[in-house]
Amino acid sequence: RNRVPCDTSSKMPTAAKKHRKERGSEHCGNGRIGKHRKHSSGRGNAGGQHMHRIAFDKYHPGYFGKVGMRYFHYKKNPHHMPTVNLDKVWSMVGLEQRKEYAKKTDGTVPLIDVTHFGFFKVLGKGKLPAQAIAVKAKFFSKQAEEKIKAAGGACILSA
Repeated sequence: RNRVPCDTSSKMPTAAKKHRKERGSEHCGNGRIGKHRKHSSGRGNAGGQHMHRIAFDKYHPGYFGKVGMRYFHYKKNPHHMPTVNLDKVWSMVGLEQRKEYAKKTDGTVPLIDVTHFGFFKVLGKGKLPAQAIAVKAKFFSKQAEEKIKAAGGACILSA
């Protein structure tokens, strides 16, 4: 067990400490009946289902027990899907490039590959400006696809 040394850098002089005044009295302020023992109610979370049950139930309901189904050998990689909302997509291009593409009349639109920015799925929160945009991602939500196509853009799926 790692024992933490006492804080010896305390500026209070020993003579001013309460324990000096308590010397000579029989129990030094710790009582005659309860007695000053080391760990009278156990260390740490001991007794959570026994003598400390009322406190655990009152302040930490649901601390004990299980919830849900077990998933053996859960692999995080197949479930990894960082998402980005539509209102953040244009910020990946930058304001200057966006203005350049707005001036062009030949129909070229910026292609934003969100996987380069670490996102897999595009979600449909927020509004898109009425400027065409091509978004490349692994997944699109239904709302995101509708909003991109309504702005005159395209959704490109990548493997």
